[in-house]
Amino acid sequence: MSASNGTLVLTTGEPAGVGPELAVQLLQQPVDDLLCIAADPELLLQRAALLKLPLALKSDTLIAPGGQATLLAIDLAAPSQPGQLDTTNAPYVVQMLKRATDGCLKGEFAGVVTGPVQKSTLIEAGNDFIGHTEFLAARAGVKTPVMMLASEELRVALVTIHIPLTEVSPAVTPEHLEAVLRVVDADLQTRFGIATPTIGVCGLNPHAGEAGHLGREEIEVIVPVLDALREQGMDLRGPLPADTAFTQEGLKALDVVVAMFHDQGLPVIKHAGFGQVVNITLGLPFVRTSVDHGTALDLAGSGNADVGSLISAVRLARRLSSGS
Repeated sequence: MSASNGTLVLTTGEPAGVGPELAVQLLQQPVDDLLCIAADPELLLQRAALLKLPLALKSDTLIAPGGQATLLAIDLAAPSQPGQLDTTNAPYVVQMLKRATDGCLKGEFAGVVTGPVQKSTLIEAGNDFIGHTEFLAARAGVKTPVMMLASEELRVALVTIHIPLTEVSPAVTPEHLEAVLRVVDADLQTRFGIATPTIGVCGLNPHAGEAGHLGREEIEVIVPVLDALREQGMDLRGPLPADTAFTQEGLKALDVVVAMFHDQGLPVIKHAGFGQVVNITLGLPFVRTSVDHGTALDLAGSGNADVGSLISAVRLARRLSSGS
């Protein structure tokens, strides 16, 4: 299997969550042959039977009404039941991610689409796991990964990701902010084909600091970085007050909004298009997309999980990896 043929690998995530059944549901839709699904084969067959969806396994090929996909078989440590977390299977999840990442780095896969994982279970099992973004970056040796969520109408990238709110301000250093903006600018050019991206940059404080009366991070950190990068040719707007940056009028001129922290930007895009939003990791040497939701343990095994975000994630990964 070679990345030259555009093969994408899908990791099915937490076995007790909706990831495995979303993979089964994906195969009920029209799919091309350039898809590899990483999972325990019995888990997929059991979940398909539970949902009464047709799925067959012949050698290393999964066959369903929508087409077929290659199976990358990884064995569970213990049987998994929908909705019932088990730290025993944490190594299974980590092995999937390592195998998929290494396959991308070696050119076996053109990109990876990740299903949702249960961070608490991975941490309780002894793994230093903050999130997919950080895990993939560390495995790939990338210093500044950038988390970006995208829908058809909006893109939101983050300066800081999965850290407590009290740690955000110290983390927004000139060096880190510059590195993030460079990654966003470069990947919008190379991955998304935008020759000169127009990047809106939110302030950290309400009203972007109100001229220093509501905080000085804008004056001391953000503005100097934006000015320096503008001199180098980047099209940067801001710092923008976050409460007006996301208005319809404010978004018209922007290709992406860069938010300073997780909950400054992501609630907006998830409210606007939850279920169709795709999570993308910028700055990696390969394409990575993901669903915009979690493991949804309460829905696991019910057949009520919406496959829309996974379909969108696969389609976008296919487009980004092919350069079209």
